[in-house]
Amino acid sequence: MQMEESRLHNSKKLALNPMAALIEGLPDAVALQILARVPLSCHPSMRAVNHAWRSHLYSEEFFKLREKIGSSEEWLYVSAREPDRLWQAFDPYSERWFSLPPLPSPVKYLSNFGTAALGGKIYVIGGGSDDVDLITGDRGGVAATNEVWVYDPIHREWQEKAPMLMARAQFACCVLDGCIVVAGGFTHTRQFIATAEIYDPHENTWKSIANLCQTMNSPCSGAVLEGKVYVIHKEVPLTQVYDASHNKWMVVDCFLSQGPMGTVNGELYVIFNGIVSREHTSPALKRTICSWPSWYRRVGFGVAGLKGELYVVGGVTLPRQGDHDLEPLQEVWICRVDGEWPCWRPGVSMTLSKGTVVGCVVLRL
Repeated sequence: MQMEESRLHNSKKLALNPMAALIEGLPDAVALQILARVPLSCHPSMRAVNHAWRSHLYSEEFFKLREKIGSSEEWLYVSAREPDRLWQAFDPYSERWFSLPPLPSPVKYLSNFGTAALGGKIYVIGGGSDDVDLITGDRGGVAATNEVWVYDPIHREWQEKAPMLMARAQFACCVLDGCIVVAGGFTHTRQFIATAEIYDPHENTWKSIANLCQTMNSPCSGAVLEGKVYVIHKEVPLTQVYDASHNKWMVVDCFLSQGPMGTVNGELYVIFNGIVSREHTSPALKRTICSWPSWYRRVGFGVAGLKGELYVVGGVTLPRQGDHDLEPLQEVWICRVDGEWPCWRPGVSMTLSKGTVVGCVVLRL
């Protein structure tokens, strides 16, 4: 009983005195080293201990320390078609899914946007409505938007940032040298464009960069290889590359596979028609790694590299002959791609999100 009273007394004393030691009897520098090694999933409880702990666990310096000592973690963030504007985060260390506050975008069924993980935050950029009227074909009145949202996982809140200079959807979006590059796609008039721009997160500003060499009437995606942005156009055997040092785009003889992609240990992997390939700027160095046994009739899934493995998330199963219903999926499959014999295993299914994946990104924190 005396020990419990003493513990309560010390807790109250620490809460009232923010200058008290983080851990009684230890220098703060040592205490921070200990706290920085505690898993992210425990941080909400730790912030409730006292003012001093809460202040440090919300600070940028604390997460720089986690990175410095090698205790930062990778989490997977996913948004699927159902339910609308919901994101879920997966902690591979505790193998649990957590739900984020709803994305506050006014666009119903926002999809075809760009995603980026930068500076400990997740960016949701542009996109358009996937709310299609089956009779008129109208997409909820929003073909493309220029809005930009950023999620802060520490404070668990969304904030609106400076909009892009041009509304766009189905475009390439990549992180390059601490900035976000977007290129191509189509705008609110449903016309494909060749414009490109770059976002500086420190200044919260967008500025134009050189246009793509060619405007393609095709959605595109992007990847960073060897310090350059590669833009891949759907169903078009053309790759355009951005050299930031010269602010110049080039058409290169480097056909990258098209499909959902993820980076594992610095290598880019793509899944196309159930085949997993390791991509390279040199065609001679591209490799077919393995097949995905659960691929049959599955589309709309997301792919990401997490903890040295390839994660395949969600999607829908196409209907069989005579059936008209798509089956939304919550499943997760994981592939160890770096071994001599790549192998698949089931992961922990999403708890709320299901169906076509519209956003999939890995954040290290």
